[in-house]
This record gives sequence, structure tokens and C-alpha cells, in this order.
Amino acid sequence: MEQLSDRDSILACARLLDEHKGRQTIALYVGEVCGFADYIVITTAGSAGHARGLQKHMLQFFHEQNITPLNGQKRQDDNSWNLFDLGFAVVHIMSDEARKFYELEKLWFGGNEIFRSTQPDA
Repeated sequence: MEQLSDRDSILACARLLDEHKGRQTIALYVGEVCGFADYIVITTAGSAGHARGLQKHMLQFFHEQNITPLNGQKRQDDNSWNLFDLGFAVVHIMSDEARKFYELEKLWFGGNEIFRSTQPDA
């Protein structure tokens, strides 16, 4: 399998989350406004089980792309926020409550949107 560029990997990651019913999935290029990553991906899981399913799909995608998350994966015990640090990107799988509380899109408003979900809000 051909290795994807960082941008193509993030677009594929965002599409995969969208295909598996991640809500309000967004991918941002933040390389010009962020010192630790070039891309941020955020999606909302409908339940703790859905979050675990999305994590599983992400881990399989990372394995297929030879991408090793740094420090494994970070997640809250209640599955409200799961984070994959890929070095060049950070992927967030959040509960609706956590997403509304932290408002990461507002934090990274200076980033350029490269993907937005086609999934309707629940």
C-alpha cells in the first residue's frame, strides 16, 4: 500500500470517521497557528460504545498506514474524550457534552478547514 502524504492521511482519517457516523467531523490545517501539530481532526461520538468503535477504526487505519500514535492513545475513563497524537496531527473523538464544553473549533479558529462532515446532526 502506498504511503499517503500527511494531508491525504488526515483527509482519509476524517472521511473514515464520517463514514462511521462520527458527527460534525471537521479537519483543520493549523500548521501556521499551532506549534505542535499541522492538523486537527474533531468528531462527535453518539455514545461510549460508538466512541470505542471509532477508536477501533482509527487504530486499524493507523496500522494500515504505518502511523504510530505517540504515547499510545489518551482517553477519559468515561470515553468523553479520546485523543490520538500522531505528531503531525491530533485526532479528537469527543462526546457531545465534552465537545460543547471545550469548543475546540473556537480554539483553532485560525486554522483552514480542509474537511467538513456530510453527516446530519443527531
